[in-house]
Amino acid sequence: MNMISRLLFGPFRPGIEAQRPVLYRIAYAWCHDATLADDLVQEALSKAWTRRSQLRDETALKAWLVSIMNHCWLDHLRSRRDFDDVEDWQDELESGGESPEACCDRERVIACVRAAVARLPLAQRQVLTLVDLEEFGYAEVADILNIPVGTVMSRLSRARASLKNLLEPATQRDAAQPQLRRVK
Repeated sequence: MNMISRLLFGPFRPGIEAQRPVLYRIAYAWCHDATLADDLVQEALSKAWTRRSQLRDETALKAWLVSIMNHCWLDHLRSRRDFDDVEDWQDELESGGESPEACCDRERVIACVRAAVARLPLAQRQVLTLVDLEEFGYAEVADILNIPVGTVMSRLSRARASLKNLLEPATQRDAAQPQLRRVK
């Protein structure tokens, strides 16, 4: 970066570019579509760049960028017009995916967990992704998603319980199957 770029842009550009992989992971976890995830990240970074003067605390850059991307995601869902009101789908929308029951061998454990997470309602998937995978605090997630902290906690609790229920049948089935022995 030359001297003029440093004076004009400061540390902002490298900072937002460093967050691109994090934003992509989150976007992909929300939508399960690589192309859409790329589009959401690009749109969020573009909006962040144009609104960079609005960032008050550079230590909150990651949360600020995820918040912008959440707004991009909501705009995308609204543009589909599948729902009259965003609140109607918050706890309803499920993503199509492979059932955890179809995953039974050790090589597919990761695929099984991903499939179970994909079956969670979108609102629960968002909170679970941000808290458990990206390690945001409850208050940060509340700010990012523009919901109360209590809602974050209740959605996270429901998401974890649902995930446990979705994954339990596969593990119980494996444990319940008797081991066959050859007897002569």
